[in-house]
Amino acid sequence: MDHFIAGGAGTAFITGASSGIGATFARTLAERGHGLILTARREERLQALAGELRERFGVHAEVVPADLTRDTDLDRLVELVSGREDLSYLVNNAGFGTMGRFVDIDAAKPRNMLRVHCEAAVRLSHAALPGMIALGRAAIINVSSVAGFVAAGGSAMYGSTKAFLIAFSEALGLELRDTEVRVQALCPGFTYTEFHDSPEFKARWDRSDIPKMLWLSAERVVHISLRALDRNRPVCVTGFRYRLIIALARNPLMRPLLRRFSKRRER
Repeated sequence: MDHFIAGGAGTAFITGASSGIGATFARTLAERGHGLILTARREERLQALAGELRERFGVHAEVVPADLTRDTDLDRLVELVSGREDLSYLVNNAGFGTMGRFVDIDAAKPRNMLRVHCEAAVRLSHAALPGMIALGRAAIINVSSVAGFVAAGGSAMYGSTKAFLIAFSEALGLELRDTEVRVQALCPGFTYTEFHDSPEFKARWDRSDIPKMLWLSAERVVHISLRALDRNRPVCVTGFRYRLIIALARNPLMRPLLRRFSKRRER
């Protein structure tokens, strides 16, 4: 199959690259021959991944440790991508979740979530776009979530910031329709990653509560994303089941059931 971006063309910049979907994007794009700039907070994990990719695929892999909640770190990443004309991919993948009522969670978490999910994606996209347009075929993938389509109690900030990424991606894609840069909002559902391994989730939530048929591997999510990019689909929901769930959740007749589910999550 021909890919929208030819293998080996340019460099992929990936945030949240130390594990999960970010690390899987890194492995997949390295296999296609793309160079990599990998950023996340955990330097040891990044160095191990970069070493693996250099050895397996012979690609250039640069490690840039950064915490996107820190202004100085984000400023440094923005400067790094500004003016580059070799960026074939920008994957804004970094993110985290919270559980509980908005009024009860630590005040720093909503602020940090806005920075990581929204501000970082906006600033990095703005910095990278001139060079991507000059390069020609390139793509920005903003990792959103199925949660961005449905308002649910217990994750008010998470769903809201992910909804922003969907709207931002769609609007930006329209602005770029006369260029060769594509923008995608990737909206996975439940994915086997370390996302739910934080103490906050472990104390209040269990993977076994979710039917196995709703879980996907990170490899499957990335495969679906890149296939949708090749087909120029600006919003990529990972699978028919989740598209059906979104349609049902938007149906007024289903809203009472959704509210009952939300009340369980708020506890």
